[in-house]
Amino acid sequence: MTTYVVLFRGINVGGRNKVPMADLREHLGADFANVRTYIQSGNVVLESDRSAEQVAAHIDKGLPAAFALDSDLVRVLVLDADAYREVVAQAPKGFGDEPDRYRYDVLFYMGVSGAEVEPHVVLNPDVDEALIGERAVYHRRVTALATRSRLNKIIGSPVYPSLTIRNWNTTVRLAAMLDE
Repeated sequence: MTTYVVLFRGINVGGRNKVPMADLREHLGADFANVRTYIQSGNVVLESDRSAEQVAAHIDKGLPAAFALDSDLVRVLVLDADAYREVVAQAPKGFGDEPDRYRYDVLFYMGVSGAEVEPHVVLNPDVDEALIGERAVYHRRVTALATRSRLNKIIGSPVYPSLTIRNWNTTVRLAAMLDE
């Protein structure tokens, strides 16, 4: 059995695509082992003997049948434990170390590359810093100036549907769950 992190894009956001985590655990538990969720934004750790691609395809196919979704923007990213740990390990030195000063986010790629995403990452040099990684963008912004951040510019870009965003606390908590 392989342990995977499954990141859902587009559920329980702004009152749309409501999927209660208890129901999601039950739904996924019919086909996967040791299913655990973290907070309401669609973060799952599970085990399967299928490949990451097979897990993603199975979830993508079954989710709309099991839940009343408001849009087709719901997608999943499935990373095995090693790939997920690489995302955490590749964060810039000191990323997440000053939570009182900065907000930290990880923008995971879903079928796009860093080279495709990079032109759409707009920064305010007084507020934002970003590193384009192999599997994700690591973004931090000054908390006191967060309203001046340009991170939200990516929302209207063509790559936005191919990203799923997690804050750093959630990202590292999911990594810890891989060892539980």
